[in-house]
Amino acid sequence: MTHPDKTAGAGEPLAEILRDRIRRGGPVPFSEFMETALYHPELGYYRRQRDPFGKHGDYFTASQLQPVFGALVAARIRRLWEEAGAPGEVTVVELGAGRRELEPSFSGFRYVPVEAGWGELPESFRGVVFSNEFFDALPLEVAVREGGVFREMLVGLEGSRFVWVRGGEARPEVAAYIERFFPPAEEGRIYEAGLAALAWVERIARALKSGWVFTIDYGYTRRESVRFPRGTLMGYRRHTARDDVLERPGEQDITAHVSFTALQEHGAACGLETVRLENLSRTLLDAADPDRLAALLAADTPRQEMERRQQLKTLLFGMGETFRVLLQRKAEN
Repeated sequence: MTHPDKTAGAGEPLAEILRDRIRRGGPVPFSEFMETALYHPELGYYRRQRDPFGKHGDYFTASQLQPVFGALVAARIRRLWEEAGAPGEVTVVELGAGRRELEPSFSGFRYVPVEAGWGELPESFRGVVFSNEFFDALPLEVAVREGGVFREMLVGLEGSRFVWVRGGEARPEVAAYIERFFPPAEEGRIYEAGLAALAWVERIARALKSGWVFTIDYGYTRRESVRFPRGTLMGYRRHTARDDVLERPGEQDITAHVSFTALQEHGAACGLETVRLENLSRTLLDAADPDRLAALLAADTPRQEMERRQQLKTLLFGMGETFRVLLQRKAEN
């Protein structure tokens, strides 16, 4: 995260919308800035025509490693359902479906894509809520501990540049989040409160009658959070990580590490029992037996087979060691 006193540049044209908002009403919460930068209906980073994924975009995700990633995730879901006795039709709701690269792999299920800002969860269903790098892009509240209280970090202007400014005492729900999911507060530390993530957990728990929540992301537990005294916010543009998340709103991705403790503990309060929290590589290795894996890697040409083997290697030894899987279960009431 950019130091609260450091200035940041701005892009066009979404930046001008945010500047006007700040000039009219004063500094805005970072969650409002982030939501606008990423999800503005026409100019937000995830709403523009430009594709952010792949070699010519800003970053890669596991979803681009097809067909290997999709086949392994689908195999893991089938195994979960088989172990539960395969009770009826399986609905797979994919949060943050993006370009829907996984839809062909989920062809054996009832598939429902949902994005932040559009699309609805089925009202009541049995199945799996799957996401890959969804929670890390949800808007966050940011606060700093000063004088024994949490003070909200806002986004203001210095000339035409977006800057961090200290606001008043943080709202009670922000302070409650930090006190609930972090170790005892430390003076001068920057905290990120994922209230939007908690709202999604509640939404999922209401809609999922029985089944699993299968979350892939990068993040930390309560104990591990001490490694990030300045927070975890990061921008991504042209495959380069950037500390300055206020720069060029709408033109760079903004992400933050996920609090797995928050997803687990709030999930438990909503009826979602934690089954596993493990590295992605462990989940993928458990997804298919050796015969199925060999069949998956087989291809029509030597080049295709080599590409699939490289995909598997990246998933197991690259992303697989960085990303985690949180598997939660909702029992039938």
